[in-house]
Amino acid sequence: MRLINQTKNTVLAENLLICASFFQRSKGLLGRKGLLPGQAMLLSPCNSVHTFFMQFDIDVLFVDKDYRVIRTISVLKPNRITPIYWRSAKIIELPAGKLNLANTQPNDQLQLLD
Repeated sequence: MRLINQTKNTVLAENLLICASFFQRSKGLLGRKGLLPGQAMLLSPCNSVHTFFMQFDIDVLFVDKDYRVIRTISVLKPNRITPIYWRSAKIIELPAGKLNLANTQPNDQLQLLD
C-alpha cells in the first residue's frame, strides 16, 4: 500500500505497513533496527506513541479518520513519548527526515493507494 500527500503531490511511503490489532500496535517498531527506504507504519486506532527501547529516530504524523494531518513531529528520538492528540484516529511513523523532504504539514490531506 502506498501513502501519498495529496496536498503536496508527494509520496510519503511506497510500502505502508498497517498495524490494526492490539498486539500489532503494541509491538509497532520495537525490535527493528529501522524502517527500510520507502517504508512507513500506520497504527490504527492511535493518538499517542512512545519510542522507549527503540534504537532509531522517527518522524510521526497524527491524522484524523479521513487522513487529514493534525500534527507532525519531526525526528522523535528514542526514549520519548508524544502528547496525546485526542482528534487523532491514526498515527503514521516514517523514517526520520521524511516529513521535511516531503514538506508535510498540518492540514495536508493524505491518501492510501493500492
